[in-house]
Amino acid sequence: KTVKIPRKILLSISDAAFDPHVGERWRLRVRLKRPHGFQNPGGFDYEGYLFRNRIRAKGYVRARQQQPELVEAGSFLYAIGRLRQNLGERIRALLPGNGYTGVITALANGDRRGITDAQWQVLRRTGTLHLVAISGLHISLVAGLVFFLARWIWALPGTTVLRWPAPLVGAVCAIAAAAAYAMLAGFVIPTQRALIMLTVAMGGILLRRRIAPSQLLAIALFLVLVHDPLAVMAPGFWLSFVAVAVIILVVQGDSSWRLTRREGPIGRIDSGVASVWRKWGAIQWSIAVGMFPLLLLLYQQVALSAPLANMLAVPVFSLMVVPLTLAGAVALGVFPEMLAGLFFQAAAWLLQALWQVLEYLSALEYSQWIQHRPATWTLACAFIGIALLLAPRGWPARWVGAVWLLPMFLVRPPGPGPGEVWFTLLDVGQGLAAVVRTRGHVLVYDTGPRFSASFDTGAAVVAPYLRTKGVARIDTLLISHGDNDHVGGAESVLRAFPVARVVSGVPDLSVAAQACRAGQAWNWDGVTFTMLNPVDAGSSKNNNASCVLMVRSRFGNILLPGDIEDEAEQRLIEREGQALSADILVAPHHGSKTSSSRAFIETVKPRFVLFPVGYRNRYRHPNKKVVARYNRLNARLYDSPATGAIEFRLRAAGTEISAYRQEHSRLWFAR
Repeated sequence: KTVKIPRKILLSISDAAFDPHVGERWRLRVRLKRPHGFQNPGGFDYEGYLFRNRIRAKGYVRARQQQPELVEAGSFLYAIGRLRQNLGERIRALLPGNGYTGVITALANGDRRGITDAQWQVLRRTGTLHLVAISGLHISLVAGLVFFLARWIWALPGTTVLRWPAPLVGAVCAIAAAAAYAMLAGFVIPTQRALIMLTVAMGGILLRRRIAPSQLLAIALFLVLVHDPLAVMAPGFWLSFVAVAVIILVVQGDSSWRLTRREGPIGRIDSGVASVWRKWGAIQWSIAVGMFPLLLLLYQQVALSAPLANMLAVPVFSLMVVPLTLAGAVALGVFPEMLAGLFFQAAAWLLQALWQVLEYLSALEYSQWIQHRPATWTLACAFIGIALLLAPRGWPARWVGAVWLLPMFLVRPPGPGPGEVWFTLLDVGQGLAAVVRTRGHVLVYDTGPRFSASFDTGAAVVAPYLRTKGVARIDTLLISHGDNDHVGGAESVLRAFPVARVVSGVPDLSVAAQACRAGQAWNWDGVTFTMLNPVDAGSSKNNNASCVLMVRSRFGNILLPGDIEDEAEQRLIEREGQALSADILVAPHHGSKTSSSRAFIETVKPRFVLFPVGYRNRYRHPNKKVVARYNRLNARLYDSPATGAIEFRLRAAGTEISAYRQEHSRLWFAR
C-alpha cells in the first residue's frame, strides 16, 4: 500500500553513529504520527510550533529493523545547506574545546545546537536571547555597515563619472548583503521577516522618497503577513515589531534626536560620548518598559536586568563579535584557515569577557520578575499606561501611566473558595503530574517525566501552570514513587518554587523528604488529606509501594493511587472498605492491565476516571479491558491526549469540569 508522506517531517534516531549530511538522500524505516504536544495553561504550544514551521508529521527511525541506506550522496539543490554545514564544521575544528564555539557558530550560520544549557540560562535571565538569533538586529547591522561602506566608496573621487547616486548603490549593496546573511542562516522564518523589513527600509532610498518611519513599519508588517501569514503565531513576530515601534516612538518624541544642519551625525553639535550613552540607555529602558506587558503575556516572566545587559551586550555583539565572525567566515574562503581562525578566536575572547558580566547579572537575586499571566482587560490598561510613560517630554502627567499598570500586577487569577477543592491533572504525556488547590494551600502530586538533560515536564509544564494560576509557593510536594515518569521533573519544580514540605516514596530523592506512610493525615481549609499506602517501607521501583493519597471535602473525594497494581489494590480494599469510594479517580498505573481490578473499581465507584497517558504510547495504555470495566460502571472517562490538562472544581454548586484542549481548540490540534 502506498503511503503519502508529508513534505516536511521531524525524525529522531537513537543511533549516535548515524551522521547524515545536507543534500544526501537516505532510505529509512520510520514510524510516523501526527504532531501532538502537551496542552496546559501557561505551557508551550508544541503543536502550534510545528504547524507554524510546516512540519506535518513526526516520528523516529527504526534502525534495528532496517539499517539506513544511502541513496544519493548530494544534490545541487542543497548547495547552500551544505555550505552552512561545512562552515559550522570548520568553525568547530578551529575552536576545539572553546566554551563559546556554539555561540560563534550560531552567529555564523544560525545553528544554535552547540550553545550549552547554562549559556541559554544566562541569556534567558538577562533578556539577551535575541543576540544569538540571526534576525533583525544582526541583519540590520550587516546591511547598515555595507550601506555606509558602499556609499563611501562610490562617492570617492574618480567615481563621479558613474551616473548612479551613491545612496542608491549603498541601498542595493545593503539588500544584497542582508540576503547573503539570511541565506547563510538558512532563510529561517525570523531572517525572512528581517530581510523584508530591511528591503522596505532601503526601498525608500531606491525610490528616492522620504517615508515616515511609522509608514515603513506598517508596510513591512503588511508584507511580512502577505509572505507568511503564520508569522503571527511566533512570539518573535510580536516582540520584534513592538520593539521597533517603541524605538520609533521614543526617537520621534525626543527632540534631541532630530538633526539640523548645525548638528552632528548623532545629535546636537555639543553631543559627546556621554550624550550617546544617555540616548542608548534611554532606548534600552524604553524597550524594557514598552515590552513588559507583552513579555508577561507570553512568558510570565521578565528579565529586570535586561536594559543594563543589552546596553552593554548589544554594542559588543553588533560592533565587534558579529563583524569578526563574518570576517572569519569570509576569510575561510580566501585565506589559510590559520588566519581565518584568528577572527574566530578574537570573537570568542570578546564573548568570554562579556560573559562574565552577563553571568553576574543573571545571578542577581532579583534579576527576574515572575508572576501570573495578566488578565486580558488589564493588558489594555497596561498599554495605555505604556503610551503615557513613553510620551514625549512635556506631556502632562506622564506619571499617571504607572497607575494604569497596577491592575496588571494586582488582579490575580481566581482561586478556590472555603471548603472547595480545585484539582488539575496536567498533560505530561506518558507520566503523571497533578495539582490540588484549596483556599490557601497547594499540593503537587508527582511532576511528570524527564526526557533529557535539558527538558523535563517539571520546568515545561508544572512550573508554568502554577505561575499562570498565581501560585507563589508549594505547601507539599508529594512524589508517589521513583519511576522517571513520576519523579523526573521534581528537581525543576524545587528550583522554581519554595516548597514547605516534600513527602516521597523515593528513598534517594536529592532533597530531604519525609517518607510517605499509610495513616499520615492533615487538614487544609476544611479539606482532609489522608495517606492510604504504603504500610511498610517499599523500594523506589516497586509500583505497589506508591504513595496513595485520598483528598476528602464536603463537596467530593479524589483518589490518587500512583502506580499501584492488583496486589496493593486488594490490600486497600481490605483496610479501607467503603471509605475508599471517590468521585474522581486517577486510574492506577495509567490504566495498565495489571491494575484497576474489578473489585477495586466496584469499591471506589468513581464518577470520573482520568487516564494520564501519552499520545499513541507504546504501552497501549489504557488497556481496552480496563476501559470496558469502567464503562460498565457508567463512569465518565477522560484521557490526557484528548483533553490536555483537565480541571475539576469541587464546590457547593456541583462539580465543574474544564478540558484545556477543548476550551482552547485550534486549527492545528491533532484529532
